[in-house]
Amino acid sequence: MYFTYILYSDLADPFYVGYTATLETRLLKHNSKHKGFTSAVSDWRIVYSEQFETKAAAMSREKEMKSWKSRKLIENLVQKGSSS
Repeated sequence: MYFTYILYSDLADPFYVGYTATLETRLLKHNSKHKGFTSAVSDWRIVYSEQFETKAAAMSREKEMKSWKSRKLIENLVQKGSSS
């Protein structure tokens, strides 16, 4: 199984959209010292996720969400709740 997920940081106040095969392991990586967008803070939490049978489907959904380029659309999705 694969997941498309949305993370949120209270400290930095952004959302982050990604995909993975292992949600908890990926969250640990986001909250560790590393290079990249999520490295500035370590309080990321999963606020939304969707489950998919294939990597291609999860990647496609991630691409769709990122194409929105709208915080409001992401917030609305998170408010509706996880469909996983």
